[in-house]
Amino acid sequence: MRYSVRHVTRFSYETPIAESVMEARMQPRSDGTQRCVHFALSTIPAARVMTYQDHDGNSVHFFDIPARHSRLTLTAEAMVESTPVPAVPDRLGPGGWAELDALAESGEFWEYLAPSPFTRSTALLDAFAAELALDRGDDPLVLLHRLTADVYGRFEYRPKTTRVDSPIDEALDARCGVCQDFTHVFIALARPLGIPTRYVSGYLFRDVDTHDRSADGATHAWVEAFLPRLGWAGFDPTNNIVAGERHIRVAVGRDYADVPPTRGVYNGAAAVRSELAVAVRVGAQQSSGGDSVPFTPWMSRDANAPLSRPEDAQEQQQQ
Repeated sequence: MRYSVRHVTRFSYETPIAESVMEARMQPRSDGTQRCVHFALSTIPAARVMTYQDHDGNSVHFFDIPARHSRLTLTAEAMVESTPVPAVPDRLGPGGWAELDALAESGEFWEYLAPSPFTRSTALLDAFAAELALDRGDDPLVLLHRLTADVYGRFEYRPKTTRVDSPIDEALDARCGVCQDFTHVFIALARPLGIPTRYVSGYLFRDVDTHDRSADGATHAWVEAFLPRLGWAGFDPTNNIVAGERHIRVAVGRDYADVPPTRGVYNGAAAVRSELAVAVRVGAQQSSGGDSVPFTPWMSRDANAPLSRPEDAQEQQQQ
């Protein structure tokens, strides 16, 4: 299956600023069962966009606009080809924990086993783990499937209750949040048990046959765990599913702090107020077998809408 993605981000400043320097992680990855056939990032005002790969293999685009402007628009367009993901079994089988422990001792996955800014242990997290009676059990995969279902079942999906910089305690205390929060809680519970886990940002294709909790028109986040004999396997606690062909992977990291869609600085008035509007649209089409496929020329119905409140846009960025 091929998916077309259009991701429009608009910043509006109350007072014109003198310069914007920004980087974006919006290009879908080409690895595993996924291949990015086409990607383009454009800006208004126009800028020369350059790119590099970070240490996790994510494509990072960056640019500088050294001129006065009161609005900045980024438009990312992508075509992604995805093949069916191998089925994830119910259990890993004998020796699973011993193989994971050997991986941990090798030091190869230390950054995905250590706490990160959004996945540190807290008193509320410890209480939640006790509530779940969480322990290793007899098989790592059984634990991961159970953890996916537990986070799904014990948290309500409720947009606008947290922000992109919310610590996990806010979601744990309210027992609600969005995909970013559920992913952070999952990772924070799995790493101390010896399972290397990482944060995945991307998109989720939805159609009439799916019943996902996550919101349409926004980015998405889920977890990947490294398992012996399987490699990286995806788990989506927001929707209580194993990540599959509908999950379009953009960037991976320790947590959200490593993979925000946009990050940058501006040179302007100290008291400037900025607003952010985000519109995401994912469409599907049958694979034609060739690479010369034009990008679908439709526009998100929200892309030209009035700018939303800052808190609304932050919620769209993190879902």
